[in-house]
Amino acid sequence: MNHLYIYICISGNNKPCKGNTINQFPISLTMIHMFFCGTLAFLLIKVFKFVEPVTMSRCLFLSSVVPIGALYSLSLWLSNSAYIYLSVSFIQMLKALMPVAVYSIGVTFKKESFKSDTMCNMVSISVGVAIAAYGEAKFDSWGVVLQLGAVAFEATRLVMIQILLTSKGITLNPITSLYYVAPCCLVFLLVPWIFVELPILRETSSFHFDFEIFGTNSLCAFALNLAVFLLVGKTSPLTMNVAGVVKDWLLIAFSWSAIKDTITPINLFGYGLAFSGVAYYSISKLLALKAKEAQKKAQQADEEAGKVLEERDGEGGGSTNRNESQD
Repeated sequence: MNHLYIYICISGNNKPCKGNTINQFPISLTMIHMFFCGTLAFLLIKVFKFVEPVTMSRCLFLSSVVPIGALYSLSLWLSNSAYIYLSVSFIQMLKALMPVAVYSIGVTFKKESFKSDTMCNMVSISVGVAIAAYGEAKFDSWGVVLQLGAVAFEATRLVMIQILLTSKGITLNPITSLYYVAPCCLVFLLVPWIFVELPILRETSSFHFDFEIFGTNSLCAFALNLAVFLLVGKTSPLTMNVAGVVKDWLLIAFSWSAIKDTITPINLFGYGLAFSGVAYYSISKLLALKAKEAQKKAQQADEEAGKVLEERDGEGGGSTNRNESQD
């Protein structure tokens, strides 16, 4: 799930909330999103029948979905916490390390094959992010640690989806993912919330629940997932990747113009280098996937053609035998 909706409450309202406590409770905000999105996903699947449900046994849910939910909750917690310390634009630059983390973890779990040219591309992305970090005007070490931890957990989650779900023939779209994963995240986030944020909330008399802010914020969270579901269903994953690239640049421009984040030329140069590496890697993966699908279709066509020829040969042999017996 993308964190665009977080900007409304934390980044977008960071300056007016300095005297408030909203930006001190990323776990609470994430739990509200999970509850809201999980409830709407349940309604769309079970009540309105808008999305087809995915059949899943309890054993499969506990062994596959629960670990993914745990990783997702950690990723959301750390990533949303990073917005307190870092600018929106710099976080987007750090997120460019996601392909590096996914590829490295994929190689570790033998889901990806090690290739020297791909590793060189990963190094170029890392160098670009390092340059962007060097040019960051408001660099915060703890914020960087939080965001890098979020990237590591998210990359592990993506690889675990391949191992625990995709390899078993189970595919979850964004809506069904929320239906199964959101309750798990809510339960896992409840543990740190009780020990980290609940005591502070009890002592904070100035905090009040703003239904307008949190309601529209949560609605944006769900609308984003619904938009992803509809976009992939109506177009293709390539369109989604292109839209994601445009989104990253728009967020950087938005943080500079609306939130008044400071973006230096070194920032842009470093992110441009990292972005080029990410774009090259994404295009290479998509072309390889298309080539693999085309090869699979060609192989199936050859097998079908071979079966037709065998049937014709069998029919021809049978008719010859009948003619010989009549003679």
